[in-house]
Amino acid sequence: MRSTRKRRRPGARPGPAVICGLGLFAAALAAAAAAQVFPLEDIRPGLKGKGRTVFADTTIEEFDVEILGVLSNAGAKRNIILARLGGRNLESTGVIQGMSGSPVYLDGKIVGAVAYSFPFSKEPIAGITPIGEMLEISEKIRPAGPSAPQIPFTDRLSMEALFEASADRLAFPVSASAESRLASPLPIPLNFGGFSPRVIERVRPFFAAMGFRPMASPSGSQSLPKTPFPDFTVRAGDPLALQLVSGDLDVSAVGTTTYVDGAKVYAFGHPLYNLGPVDYGMSRASVITVVPSFETSFKLASTGSLIGAFVQDRTPGALGEIGRMPRFVPLNLNLTGEDGKRKEFRLRIVADGLLTPLLANMSLAQILGAEDRSLGDLTLELSAEVFLDTKPVRTVRLEDMFSGTLDVSVSELSGLVTAVLYFLVNNEFQRVGIHRLDINVRAAEEPRSAVLERVWLDKYDVSPSESVLMKVFTRSYRGMSEVQEIPFLAPPLPAGAEFQLIVADASSLQRVEAGQYRSQGIVPRSLDQLVRLLNSLRKNNRIYFKIVGPKPGLFLRGEEMPNLPPAMKSLFASPRAASAQPIEISVSTLAEYQLPVPYAFRGLAVIPLRIRK
Repeated sequence: MRSTRKRRRPGARPGPAVICGLGLFAAALAAAAAAQVFPLEDIRPGLKGKGRTVFADTTIEEFDVEILGVLSNAGAKRNIILARLGGRNLESTGVIQGMSGSPVYLDGKIVGAVAYSFPFSKEPIAGITPIGEMLEISEKIRPAGPSAPQIPFTDRLSMEALFEASADRLAFPVSASAESRLASPLPIPLNFGGFSPRVIERVRPFFAAMGFRPMASPSGSQSLPKTPFPDFTVRAGDPLALQLVSGDLDVSAVGTTTYVDGAKVYAFGHPLYNLGPVDYGMSRASVITVVPSFETSFKLASTGSLIGAFVQDRTPGALGEIGRMPRFVPLNLNLTGEDGKRKEFRLRIVADGLLTPLLANMSLAQILGAEDRSLGDLTLELSAEVFLDTKPVRTVRLEDMFSGTLDVSVSELSGLVTAVLYFLVNNEFQRVGIHRLDINVRAAEEPRSAVLERVWLDKYDVSPSESVLMKVFTRSYRGMSEVQEIPFLAPPLPAGAEFQLIVADASSLQRVEAGQYRSQGIVPRSLDQLVRLLNSLRKNNRIYFKIVGPKPGLFLRGEEMPNLPPAMKSLFASPRAASAQPIEISVSTLAEYQLPVPYAFRGLAVIPLRIRK
């Protein structure tokens, strides 16, 4: 008989029946989770015990552990237990990346988690994070309020700019010193399922600096078998994946479960990003094999079904909760080629101030660079909508065209989406969630661009409000010339006044305005203004016309205030009244127009005119 059960859409919260089932499951786990803890003060050199981890598939195996001592005060009130590992070929492989979180037992009591190693050590000497420190991680700590972005407002934001601005936030975890030798946190295998080597190599230096080992996942994303009812059972020693991207692409950090207490899962034994409260996907994983290496051996793993969420990322490790579904940002990309065929890509990206825009940038670069040529002539037409979780509901709509050679088109489109996401989720006014991101891209393997040749006016001395005919001559990428005829009205200025007509593309006009306002950028003063700015971003497929003339005033937080009365001008200029310092301007915008064109436009012309006496 055909099933009538409806499929739950990606990113949706679990239904009441699922929640109820998970609650009963968690209660059943609680009775079986009370393992005894071996006190840190009873640790002595020479004690021998066992560790548990997975070397292949999902089978937990034991390895030998011999205690060497305790490294006290390795950090602020932090200790590391030193031990020599053995068995399961560890004498040859050394401590393995992916073992982070592997539990260690003495007399059947849990001691802690394998978390540190000594680089280039000839023996498998490991550092163990005491279980007592891991159990201090509390899920009750709430995230801090929204903070202002560290990056000045811009309409393009590259992956490199994001990493540079967040270098302090995502620094490699501090190593512990032992007689001038460094016990470093075990690098964490970071699997990229569906990503090309080109993209992985681009991000490798940045993730490696944060303690990850980026690698291509040989089985792609979500390679474990799917069942209608996923197995939520988690045992100490099981591999776990901290999932950042799922769907048609996958980005997951692989480690090991240390301790399970009911629905609570403690893992890794050292921080990932050390960001405190987080909301990352927690998924099952399967180890394909252990790859021996002279540098550091590592587990090659694949990611399975989502079973919960990691809620804390702290110095002693990560805390997860079984059955708690994390908040993801659904990213839906529809890509249409020159042949009219449409391909759909569905992703879910973790909701995080830095990682959401970063992972969106990587994903767009991968999909657009793989499905369409990232080398050679390429034109991409973008239309997108960003839906915000606000009341009232706010939407940012994007529309633009990118044309160029090499990977210029892909990087510029990705940079626009990245900037919009970054400034929305990192705004200083209100915590904002991204409900959904819908992106439509039409690709053509040819350049569609034009440059400005000249501008002609039928008169240069005009009367106030007189009609002026303008002809704009452009030359297309195929060498064809085009003429656009645009009439405009002269501004109502006094006789003898001079003004300027600016004809420009989006980026050239922005540079002109930077000189006019003597400002390095716009600083929005509210969430509503930020949304308006993002909705009105200038576009490459527009010719912009701007008339400026002699009208003194102020420029404050992205807006001109011309012809202010002296009292009002003094009020805005007062440090008590203005949260940002206003800039005095002698020339203001009198009118601004734009002309949509079917190509990416480049050019700049500044034409002086005068009001007839």
